[in-house]
Amino acid sequence: MKYTIKKDTPLNFNAIDYENALNPEQHEVVTRAEGPCLVLAAAGSGKTRTLIYRVAYLLEKGIPPQNILLVTFTNKAARNMQDRIEMLLKAKPARLWSGTFHHIGNRSLRLFAKEIGYKRDFGILDEGDSIDLLKVCIKNLKIKTKEERFPHPKVLRSVISFSINSNKTLRETLEKYHPYFLHFHDIIKKIKEEYNRKKASSSNMDYDDLLIKWLWLLRNIEKAKDKFSKQFRYILVDEYQDTNRLQSEIIKELSAFHRNVLVVGDDAQSIYSFRGADVSNILSFPREYPDGRIFKLETNYRSSPEILDLANDSISHNRNQFSKHLRALNKSDTMPALIETADLYGQSNFVAQRILELRDEGVHLNEIAVLFRAHYQSVELEMELTKRNIPFIVRGGIRFFEQAHIKDVLAHIKISINPYDEISWLRALSIQPGIGTVYAGRLFDEFSNSGDLNRIVGKQFGNFLPERAQRGLKNFKKIMRSIVNSELEKKPDEVIKKIIDNGYADYAMAHFDNAKDRIDDLRELVNFAHNYKSTRRLLRDITLRESFKGETINGVPSHDEHLVLSTIHQAKGLEWKIVFIIGLCEGQFPHHRSKEEPLELEEERRLFYVAATRTKSQLYLVHPTTRYDYQMGTVISRRSLFLEELNEKHYDRWEIEEHSRQEYAVDLDKE
Repeated sequence: MKYTIKKDTPLNFNAIDYENALNPEQHEVVTRAEGPCLVLAAAGSGKTRTLIYRVAYLLEKGIPPQNILLVTFTNKAARNMQDRIEMLLKAKPARLWSGTFHHIGNRSLRLFAKEIGYKRDFGILDEGDSIDLLKVCIKNLKIKTKEERFPHPKVLRSVISFSINSNKTLRETLEKYHPYFLHFHDIIKKIKEEYNRKKASSSNMDYDDLLIKWLWLLRNIEKAKDKFSKQFRYILVDEYQDTNRLQSEIIKELSAFHRNVLVVGDDAQSIYSFRGADVSNILSFPREYPDGRIFKLETNYRSSPEILDLANDSISHNRNQFSKHLRALNKSDTMPALIETADLYGQSNFVAQRILELRDEGVHLNEIAVLFRAHYQSVELEMELTKRNIPFIVRGGIRFFEQAHIKDVLAHIKISINPYDEISWLRALSIQPGIGTVYAGRLFDEFSNSGDLNRIVGKQFGNFLPERAQRGLKNFKKIMRSIVNSELEKKPDEVIKKIIDNGYADYAMAHFDNAKDRIDDLRELVNFAHNYKSTRRLLRDITLRESFKGETINGVPSHDEHLVLSTIHQAKGLEWKIVFIIGLCEGQFPHHRSKEEPLELEEERRLFYVAATRTKSQLYLVHPTTRYDYQMGTVISRRSLFLEELNEKHYDRWEIEEHSRQEYAVDLDKE
């Protein structure tokens, strides 16, 4: 039961036994973390437990709830921490300030709305609202976005937001992450200025404003700085390794008076630079607070000693880090296994077969996860799992063939195979500028009245369209002209490549804020299609296998039991009994873009560390020794640098029997 505590009513503590509830490392943080403190909480070391007990300890010592600020990163984490504090106290500290950075920023700004030029009831734009407002700005500025592929408002919002949160100029952001839009710099800058003006004139803020204006308030309005820095006697920040520069500066301002700031994080798990997170915030803590203390939580409650030995070995190769050494509380278990397969299909076959064996041994599918660096690395595995009726979900996303960009490309192929597929017509046409669902429907009707596929690329097709839509139709014709060829029907990989090269890659760049990842997916689709002898069979296989919903496994009802597939980024903070890490090839993991950038390579290594420490018991590291690349043919895939670096005493090599790639290809083409 929860209790609401009235104002000025003292909390009744349930005699918390801190010494027995905490290990010595945690106990020291909870009872002695005065002044500036950095808590290096290694994977599985109980950082959340330490934070909630620290809050309880402060309250027990008489610190009023309103004088404590607890900052988290997600609403889910904030709710979880609040619930656990209430369970521990058997009461609700009603005036405790807790929540995400944006939540606390919103609350603070409303108290000083007048000082920042806003009304107290200012509105907050969500992502959809921001995109809609950017569309208005583009229209008001009369920007011609159809002359060439101008970035979609969603992409513009991502670019502007990233530049703010990473403390980079707009030009720097474009140069490094979106060089194909650099020639639009001046136009994008004007859009940003108009966007900011319209937000202010309508008394609205977006999520970034909640940080920007909060920091401005603390730096420029003395009474605001005085109020908050004096009110918050103790500040606790979770996941400090994920803060961006704005957030770290806000914490610095808030802690200026009492200087009781406790930040908890793990530099070895800083993996979100693509969102603006800056690992230097946690690494530079000793320089920012020379009188600060550093605590280490190194006792791991999750994994076996064998798993931690491998993880410690790997992360030791990073130069920019705090020295830590995970120690296992759990008893010894099996050694991590390194498996080398002939190719991607051998990899998929091994993973699927081993999962079935584990299930026969009594392991539930929910206790198993397959992790990968990028989504495209799961394509062959998804097909193999479906073929074997092994239920799975893709965490934080959708299955490979259900993604928008994959379905866009396949829609063009479906039209070339079945010209009367109205759904594919509508999808393929609607991505073109100036062609909405109405015009797409009229174009399909015009075609279906004649039934001649060649009319699609003809001059007399679609003459009723206005000029803007004519440009979109021209793009569509260009793609279709490249693939309406009877010879290409036997080369599905060539068909997909032509669709990408004849306009879809440009579309993806302009419309997706993670365009580079989507292009990687499309390239892998080309590689995957290489093993099929016809586009018809490729489509048949995808359609039949993607319709599988995972109802049974080997004839046994699965109910809600399912295997988890996940990118490593989506898996952070989670744990499973058994983990497979696939695609451990040089150039894929670590990603090829990190090769020449030492700091990016270190983040890739942290990503591997995060993946390895998700498992409690068994870890399988899978390396395909060859792969097909449509530009180079069959290539030898070197083992990932992260495997090469490992001391061989930290893993066992497994020898396996597997189907050859040729055998797999023959199987795919069976009628």
